[in-house]
Amino acid sequence: MDIKRDLYLKRIVSYMWDGQVKVITGIRRCGKSYLLRTIFRNYLLENGVKDSQILSFELDLAKDIKYRNPLELANFVREHVEGQSEKYYLFVDEIQMSDEVPNPYNPSGKSITFYDALNDLKSISNLDIYVTGSNSKMLSSDILTEFRGRSDEIRVHPLSFAEYYAAVGGEKAEAFENYAFFGGMPLILSRPDDTARMNYLKSLFSEVYLKDIVERKSIKREDILSATLDLLCSSVGSLTNPNNIANSLNSKQRLTGKNTVAANTVKAYINYLQDAYLFEECRRFDVKGKDYFDYPNKYYCDDLGLRGARIGFRQQEMTHIMENIIYNDLRIRGCEVDIGIVYSSEKNKSGHPQQVAREIDFIATRGSKKTYIQSAYALETEEKAIIENKPFGLTGDSFPKIIVRHDIHKRWYDDNGVLNIGIIDFLLDDTIV
Repeated sequence: MDIKRDLYLKRIVSYMWDGQVKVITGIRRCGKSYLLRTIFRNYLLENGVKDSQILSFELDLAKDIKYRNPLELANFVREHVEGQSEKYYLFVDEIQMSDEVPNPYNPSGKSITFYDALNDLKSISNLDIYVTGSNSKMLSSDILTEFRGRSDEIRVHPLSFAEYYAAVGGEKAEAFENYAFFGGMPLILSRPDDTARMNYLKSLFSEVYLKDIVERKSIKREDILSATLDLLCSSVGSLTNPNNIANSLNSKQRLTGKNTVAANTVKAYINYLQDAYLFEECRRFDVKGKDYFDYPNKYYCDDLGLRGARIGFRQQEMTHIMENIIYNDLRIRGCEVDIGIVYSSEKNKSGHPQQVAREIDFIATRGSKKTYIQSAYALETEEKAIIENKPFGLTGDSFPKIIVRHDIHKRWYDDNGVLNIGIIDFLLDDTIV
C-alpha cells in the first residue's frame, strides 16, 4: 500500500542544500526510514539524481554495523565524494546506534562521536546530509549544542487521520473509528485483521520501545518504568505530575522502605518516555498572566494504538481519545500547543467573590497565528454549550476560537464567532489552524 507523507516531503525539500544537517526524528516505526529512503529517494531519482549519488547507511542493520564507528563512516564518505564534480546525498538511518570511539591521536582524550563525523562531513560542498533517529536527547537538545545552529529538525509522527484516510479510503466515520482504536503506525495498514494489528502494537512495546529505554538508560527499576507507562496511558488528557504518580504507585503496590518510589525517579522515567517520543508533555499557560505553571500538566501519547495496546484496549473513552487525536494533529501541523488557563470572578457558597480557573483545552500557536480550541464529544444541551464556551469569553482577545465536536457533521459559527466543527471535518481540513 502506497502511503503518502507529502507534508514531511515538502519540509525536507525546502531544506535541501541549505548547508545544514537534516535531522529526521520521531518514534521508532513511525515511517522515518520510509520517508527518507523511499519517498525522498524517489523524489531525487525523479528529479535527475542518479542512484550512485545517494550514499545510504542503516546503522540498525548488521550489514552496516561497521559504520557505527563514526570514523569509518566519515572516511568512507570522504573517499567517495571529495573531488567529484557531481552532488551527493548522504542518508544515515537510526543515527542513535552510532558508537563513541576513542580518538586515535589522543586515546585518553574526548571520544569521537557521530556529531564530530557529521560536522566534519558538513564541510564538503558537494554533499547534502540527512539522518534519522529515534532518541530526542541525542537529536534535539544535544544537537543544538553540538551543531551550533547548523541543523534542521523534521519531526515525524505516526500517520495523521488525513494521511490514514488517504491510504484506506472508504466511509469516513468507519475509518475514524478504526483510527481512534488502532492509531496511525504505518504498518498497521498492512496487517490482515484486528488480531494481527493488536499483536503488532503489543510487540512494539515489548520488543522495541521498553527494551530500547532499559538498555540505553540502564534502568534499574523496570517495574516502576512499566507502571509509570501504564499510568500515563490510562490518564491521557488528565492533569498529573511525578508526585501524584509516585504516591499512586507506592499506594497501589504497597511499597515501603527502600522499595518506595521517589518522585524524582518517576520524573526521570517520564523524561525517558518523552525522549523515546512515546509521550509529549502539554503545559498549562496563564493566558492573561503570560506565564507557565510548573505542575500539574497533561501527557499525550504519540499514537493511540500504542496506548490502547499497553492497556489491553480496555479504556476507550472517546472524550480523552478525541483530545489526544486533536493534540497530535496540531503538533503534526507544526503548532506549539499549550493548555490555556483563564480566570473568572464568581461567588462561592458563602456569597464571597473568588477567582475560578477555567481551562481551554488547547492554545495552538504557529508563527504569529494563535487559535483557541475546545474538544467536546457532544453538547446536547444549551447549558453544556455555555460551559464549553465560557473560557473563550475570558481570554480578552480576538484570536480565532473553535469547538471540535463528535456530534455534528456540518460546520457553523455561533453568535460569538466561535466555529463549531465536526472532528472528522477538522482533521481533514489543514487550512483551519
